[in-house]
Amino acid sequence: MSLAGAAEGTVLRRRVTVRGVVQGVGFRPYVHTLATSLGLTGHVTNTPGGVVVEVEGDRAAVDRFCGRLAPDAPPLARVDGLDQHDVPATGDGLFTILASRPGGPSGVLIPPDTATCPACLSELADPADRRHRHPFVNCTYCGPRFTIVTGLPYDRAHTTMAAFPLCPGCAHEYADPADRRFHAQPVACPDCGPRLRLLVRPARPGAAPEEATGTDPVTEARRLLGEGAILAVKGLGGYHLACDATDPVAVALLRRRKARGGKPFALMARTTEDIAHLVTLDEAEHALLTGPARPVVLLRRRTTPTGPCPAPQVAPGSPDLGFMLPYTPLHHLLLGLPQDPEGPRLLVMTSGNLSGEPIVTDDTEALERLAPLADGWLVHDRPIQVPCDDSVVRICDGRPLVVRRARGYAPLPLDLPVPVRPALAVGGDLKNTFCLGEGRRAWLSAHIGDMDDLATQDAFTRSVAHLEAITPVRAGLLAADRHPGYRSARWAHTHAAGRPVVRVQHHHAHIAAAMAEHGLDGSAPVVGAAFDGTGHGDDGAVWGGEFLLADYAGFVRLAHLAYVPLPGGDAAVRRPYRMALSHLRAAGLDWSPDLPCTRACPPEELTLLARQLERGLNCVPTSSMGRLFDAVSSLTGICHRSGYEAQAAVELEAAALSAPAGDTRGYSFALREARPGDGPLPTDLAPMLADPAPVLADPSPVLAAVVADLRAQVPTEWIAARFHRAVAALVHRVCLLARDRRGVDTVALTGGVFLNTLLSSACAAALTADGFTVLRHHLVPPGDGGLALGQLMVAARTDAPNVPDAPDATAERTAITP
Repeated sequence: MSLAGAAEGTVLRRRVTVRGVVQGVGFRPYVHTLATSLGLTGHVTNTPGGVVVEVEGDRAAVDRFCGRLAPDAPPLARVDGLDQHDVPATGDGLFTILASRPGGPSGVLIPPDTATCPACLSELADPADRRHRHPFVNCTYCGPRFTIVTGLPYDRAHTTMAAFPLCPGCAHEYADPADRRFHAQPVACPDCGPRLRLLVRPARPGAAPEEATGTDPVTEARRLLGEGAILAVKGLGGYHLACDATDPVAVALLRRRKARGGKPFALMARTTEDIAHLVTLDEAEHALLTGPARPVVLLRRRTTPTGPCPAPQVAPGSPDLGFMLPYTPLHHLLLGLPQDPEGPRLLVMTSGNLSGEPIVTDDTEALERLAPLADGWLVHDRPIQVPCDDSVVRICDGRPLVVRRARGYAPLPLDLPVPVRPALAVGGDLKNTFCLGEGRRAWLSAHIGDMDDLATQDAFTRSVAHLEAITPVRAGLLAADRHPGYRSARWAHTHAAGRPVVRVQHHHAHIAAAMAEHGLDGSAPVVGAAFDGTGHGDDGAVWGGEFLLADYAGFVRLAHLAYVPLPGGDAAVRRPYRMALSHLRAAGLDWSPDLPCTRACPPEELTLLARQLERGLNCVPTSSMGRLFDAVSSLTGICHRSGYEAQAAVELEAAALSAPAGDTRGYSFALREARPGDGPLPTDLAPMLADPAPVLADPSPVLAAVVADLRAQVPTEWIAARFHRAVAALVHRVCLLARDRRGVDTVALTGGVFLNTLLSSACAAALTADGFTVLRHHLVPPGDGGLALGQLMVAARTDAPNVPDAPDATAERTAITP
């Protein structure tokens, strides 16, 4: 029977398949309530292909049911599609929820972990409630999801809660359609749920941690934190290391134990009122902090904070403080309920690992790997199936700018503007994420980490297997970066199993990710300003200050920063004064002893560096904008040694932000056509030196102006601000030139340098004022955390050339048609 074939008032039965985020979000209870309220019978069940509903009754009621199904869905649900058709009536007397059906292709979207809802918080704080102070209270609308799922369909048997049989009270709630916990898979209570324990370091050296007895674990943990202890706290997606953020001794000890360098720590506060005196907070930032995802939100410090402040060691040199609010019941208990005795109100909550290693999730591993770092362990016995670090987001010009996409966002898929073949893109080696895609969906993994650690590579392998198990993608090809030494690319080749591996140029992938995020189908190219620290160039140099005319199929290098030597490779990254001296030499400026970067370089190293640059020993050429930021940071005396990625650039931005209003000057890059001899060029010059030839952006005048201002004793903050204006003006000038030569008026700002909100805002404002359409990242990180999405679009789109049956291939052309 067709949908239009039944007359008004006749009884009919309709089957509806609902696709999207419809499991684990209270969708079946919602369907039950909606159907019974309309007097309909039938059933609803979970299947790997989505939620399947059959409703039977009066045609008008069935039509109303189908019309309301998506618009009235629960707040955490996302309906991506409805397939419906009429089927023979069966004469059901009731509407029931059936057991889930296994098997078949998966059209289900697993929801992310979600912050504790107000109703559960009310129960947590209510002495009369049976879940009073229960650290694992949750319901249909909140709690763990992604990190506990072991398979599909999403039922308790396919989660790490399978080992916790429901007690009679929880079983009643679970089976009651009128209850908020109706079919809430993680539901538990003190009688049947996970158990919290506190383990403490014993007095006897070398002995195993001992369980604290005779007191509530949370009460004792709060006491230890107040006394300056460092605790390993098991969360949703891994362990945190926590300490009192206002205790300078505890923070310094944690920084030393974790080998953190100067990298800022994330903070957790009980409410926004507890941080209002420390940071500026607008409406968009408040919504991020209090929303269901609960990321770490980077907030600008107040210049004159009042009240209790974090210790200076929390975020030295950073213009921001990274705050999140509690997102689990345990967090709320640690920070104290309203009736609790006073305790620490600000906690450092940093990933439970040594710097560079993946976050710890396993309890036994936590006792071993975190033993040198923690004084105690607040643990529980609910296993974590997949690691998922805290997401990090900031607001730029009123819109989210994702720094790290993980908890609260993963594994929700991204919609693609063009279909892709089933593929796995493995991302890069820094801030790694990977991406599975098929059709018009892409599943970007949670943040994995830097692939230079074997434990991280193992975590990558496990995460790929887990995401494959909960998505329908069976990859027929793999995509990887073109860098010959990347471990991620090596992993792709090792696990290819006969499938082709497509290598994608790094900055092309960045631009493709921005295009995909904004729904561009690739029918027209964009100008991509791709600025970062490092990316393997097609000429063998280290690229990173690139202007590419790009679509998904290929790119032309329109312009780039002039090459300078990168003396010593990673040594120049760790010691920005080496990049400053390299840039000065390339600009023909003396290494005068009055310059901060010259003074920062030890005399013996200075002599060796001069010889190294003269002979070109271990001096790969680079066009990196990230390294230019490092150079200016050292040249101005702001940062000479970098203890974490982009430290020199972050501190240069902080100085620029503190510049007083009134000075509007900026420096200026020199632009000229590229010529043979300007740096390494590919063997086939035609694609890169197409008419018109690419433009070189020479920073020599900028560096000369910085030196002049230093000698004129211009404040460092003014110099930093003038440099930022110079880079923004460069982007504007090159894009105007590209529009004049190529007729393109859409610009993508991408790469890790555009995490700098001062630069991003200045570039976007100038371009928008001149009529450009500006693409900036809001859904995926502009840095390497979004790289895999771009790799997928370049390598796997269905209109790409057929990929050869070879272990290494390319699906992009080097040049695009002008």
